[in-house]
Amino acid sequence: MHELPRWRHLVFHWNLTSFLISKRSPKSQDPYVCSLLCSCNLWNISQQLPLLDCRFLEGYREQRLAHLVLGAITMGYVWQEGETQPRGVLPRTLAIPFVEVSRALGLPPILVHSDLVLTNWTKRNPKGNLETIISLPGGKSLRGFVLVTVLVEKAAAPGVKALVQGVEAIVQSSQDALLQALQQLRLSIQDITRTLGQMHDYVDPDIFYAAIRIFLSGWKDNPAMPTGLIYEGVSTEPLWYSGGSAAQSSVLHAFDEFLGIRHCKESADFLHRMRDYMPPSHKAFIEDIRSAPALRGRVLACGPGPCLTAYNQCLQALAELRRYHITVVARYLVTAAARARSRSQGDLLRPPKALEDRGTGGTPVLSFLKSVREATLDAIICPRA
Repeated sequence: MHELPRWRHLVFHWNLTSFLISKRSPKSQDPYVCSLLCSCNLWNISQQLPLLDCRFLEGYREQRLAHLVLGAITMGYVWQEGETQPRGVLPRTLAIPFVEVSRALGLPPILVHSDLVLTNWTKRNPKGNLETIISLPGGKSLRGFVLVTVLVEKAAAPGVKALVQGVEAIVQSSQDALLQALQQLRLSIQDITRTLGQMHDYVDPDIFYAAIRIFLSGWKDNPAMPTGLIYEGVSTEPLWYSGGSAAQSSVLHAFDEFLGIRHCKESADFLHRMRDYMPPSHKAFIEDIRSAPALRGRVLACGPGPCLTAYNQCLQALAELRRYHITVVARYLVTAAARARSRSQGDLLRPPKALEDRGTGGTPVLSFLKSVREATLDAIICPRA
């Protein structure tokens, strides 16, 4: 019997729920941690925390939850007083356990997408209503931002499954199965776009820009922290890590590799660096898709026909998703920044300046998003006459 390729084992390991971690953990928010993060005295409280021993964590899920909690507290500690007074040293009571659990998971010691989104959700009741586990400043808008992104990841699940089915169809030279996989991938991408639209219903752009963004920001490519962050008890030299970013989601990386999209060097370098902020098994899945038999070569070899049409429709759907993402970012970054600048200095929602034109990952966000959209459109194959 033909052995299942490694990439297929990886998808079954994640139970075909995209890259979301399945829930067997907290059923509600942790009130102590949430009050700690919203405390105006977080600096002093963090100094008094006991030194946690990560050996008491039982299994992978508890390690992921610990990374989420320590990451959220770290963000609160560093950014509590805003971009003008960030803390340059993380106390050993936070730094040592955070680095220890990060090493165990193969993740950097900073709050990442897999923390804030993939781990940070639970079912509030048997009907399946979702709730966050850990909250940062931002109230309902922060909750909406996290949970809508959770739903985006869930909408990607059929698309992730379609990648595996598509590669298997190529290996087996089954054009019918490949066509079905491409059609399923297109539908999943379109569902992602529709789901992303819910962001407008649940997230206030002004609150996101002025209150939430800073707590997702890192200390790499950030003018507010040009000297990085010292992790006390771990390193005497400062360390630099990028903040949380949608580019740390494994979904579009996997879609790009399957569809054979090639980005410009600057964008490709950033995307590849963001893979170091993913759980190792997610990064391995993307690499396995990349090394699998090439879809684009098979479509080109088949010539005009249903598979070529379906392939181009996937690219068109992905380009539309990226176009829509640009409009969302423009509303929550560019337009919100302009409104923030027009306010008086006494307003509580004062505009942050250090990352005014950059995403929380540190990249010039609009130029990056336009670049990846154009690369997607460039991949469309024009049928020969």
